[in-house]
Amino acid sequence: MRHQQKGAGLREIRADHDAGTIVVYQAYAPAVADPAVAAGRFVPPFSFGRMTWIKPSFRWLMHRSNWAQKPGQERVLAVRITRAGWEEALSRAVLTTADPAAVARAEVHVQWDPERSLRGAALNQYSIQVGIGRSLIRGYAEEWITGITDLTPQVRRIAALLRAGRPAEAQRLLPPERPYPLPPALARRLT
Repeated sequence: MRHQQKGAGLREIRADHDAGTIVVYQAYAPAVADPAVAAGRFVPPFSFGRMTWIKPSFRWLMHRSNWAQKPGQERVLAVRITRAGWEEALSRAVLTTADPAAVARAEVHVQWDPERSLRGAALNQYSIQVGIGRSLIRGYAEEWITGITDLTPQVRRIAALLRAGRPAEAQRLLPPERPYPLPPALARRLT
């Protein structure tokens, strides 16, 4: 999805995806990440009672988690979900900038935040963040997920390369992301 909105800059869903799945990223404490990686899906102590935010932008999550250094976000997980599940979530989404009553009732929240450079600087393009509400959490965890990979060692290597002043090498270790094609009706819903 790519579109230009007056004053908003470029909004584009960029992700690692194939014909049937898309990768989203989340950061958790080891107590949540370890059982999830072992099970290949989210299991307790993962909270099924609150909204969970998923992000297809690796760099945005690196900014948010400070390269897996923030407390409670020390482990970075690549969560591969079905495209059908992803698009189901987006079809139920309400932009967080919508009427507050509509946002309060929404099963899924979508917000667009500035994409980030490797060093964390805000870019003039926007990355999607998707909040999956309580009514869909079980479907996300038990039906949409096809696999979970712990990317923490890779994250630490990239961060070390950046600290060492080797951004070109760090860039080569980033997961691949390319534009994600959305059906036009779904794309319109997210603007």
